[in-house]
Amino acid sequence: MSEELPFVGQRAAWQEWLAAIDSGRMHHGWLLAGGKGLGKRGFARVAAAELVRLPGAPRPDPDTHPDIHILEHLPANDDEAKKKAEGKPYQTKRNISVDQVREMIRRLATKPTLGDRRAIIIDPADDMEKSAVNALLKALEEPPTGTYFLLLAHQPGRLLPTIRSRCRVLRFAALNEQELDEVLRRDAPHSDAETRRAAVAASHGSPGIAISFVEHDLGPIHRLMMQILREGDADYHLRGSLAEEMGARPARDRQLATLELARTALANELAGASPARQMRLIEAHGTLTRLSTQAPTYNFDAGLLIMEIGGLLASAAMPRETAR
Repeated sequence: MSEELPFVGQRAAWQEWLAAIDSGRMHHGWLLAGGKGLGKRGFARVAAAELVRLPGAPRPDPDTHPDIHILEHLPANDDEAKKKAEGKPYQTKRNISVDQVREMIRRLATKPTLGDRRAIIIDPADDMEKSAVNALLKALEEPPTGTYFLLLAHQPGRLLPTIRSRCRVLRFAALNEQELDEVLRRDAPHSDAETRRAAVAASHGSPGIAISFVEHDLGPIHRLMMQILREGDADYHLRGSLAEEMGARPARDRQLATLELARTALANELAGASPARQMRLIEAHGTLTRLSTQAPTYNFDAGLLIMEIGGLLASAAMPRETAR
């Protein structure tokens, strides 16, 4: 177990996972809970590989091992499936479907292929269709011997209580500044020290957001976001600047990264805000969360989307009168 791990931080969660494997009393359902961008995806895959590895063998590749099954968003259509096969960016369906879950359950009728354990990863579980959740619940109630579920959840409260009650929760914490800098040095080696410092400050513990900050050059956009949150934007001037920084035809990944950055900025404003402003921040954050779930599959007009983001930030600005 001395191989280098493909994630930084989350050592407490990893030690808890290893202890459970070694205990001989491994719980069959696990809920990997924490904000988006904290590394749950990478953790789940290496955790599943550790679970199914054979004694004395190296940790296997989770994407090709026959006893690791990953349920995630499928391509939106045949054209998007071709893009995926070619290694290009592609659009996905909004939800993990009941058909995907039923297909997984059918596989559970057979024994694991290489050993006596198999892992089912659902990424993310809070994006399952309602009927898919109900189908999964039956499998969680009576899991086949040697089958273990890893459910990733950005918002565990969206899952049914009956799902949560059948899982052991593994919580993911925000990374500290040193860990975030380590992530950036590893995954964005072209970034300079000043860019890394700005990314660390803007991400508030999320490695996913920090990497997106660097990859999509979001420094200027973040500065404008924070200016709107501090001053408001009564004359729409800052929103216009925000649209210019975003560009006329930004890539979808850049739009998604900007949405996540705005959500993080709003969440970080909650501490120390007055009760009245907290309500505005929560309302704006909720709207951005809804947009974030729709953006991967809807063709939003980029200009309108960034103006909407700016408007939501302005609605939560301080002082209030400057946001009107």
